[in-house]
Amino acid sequence: MKAIIHKIKAVSMAFVVIFTTMSFTVDMHYCGDTLIDIAVFQEAKDCGMQMAMSTATSNEMKGMSCCHDEQIVSIGQDDLKPSFQKMDLEQQEFVVAFYGSYIQLFEYSETQTVPFDGYPPPDIVTDFVVLHEQFLI
Repeated sequence: MKAIIHKIKAVSMAFVVIFTTMSFTVDMHYCGDTLIDIAVFQEAKDCGMQMAMSTATSNEMKGMSCCHDEQIVSIGQDDLKPSFQKMDLEQQEFVVAFYGSYIQLFEYSETQTVPFDGYPPPDIVTDFVVLHEQFLI
């Protein structure tokens, strides 16, 4: 169960990174108040009224146009890796101290230290096994 939750979190974080860095444009073409075409990543097709208006003979018809285009632009994040120089001095000190203490957790020492090596056992004044006559058979 723990592995499944871990995989779900990993996939969701991957989608968050993808969608925050992705840029896209939605282009919409309206003729009057009616939406004619929607296009993502490319230009929307027009309804042909622009060409009909340009071929009109009267000057009054040339100036009038019922069509208009709208664009929704989403600009993604470009800088995913923050620079170490952009942090202030306290943040840099914290990162260096954290990194140093974290690396020390995984260092392998070949010498095995015995903490009680310098302390010899106490002298046996009396042998209690013999004194109380408790022998293992």
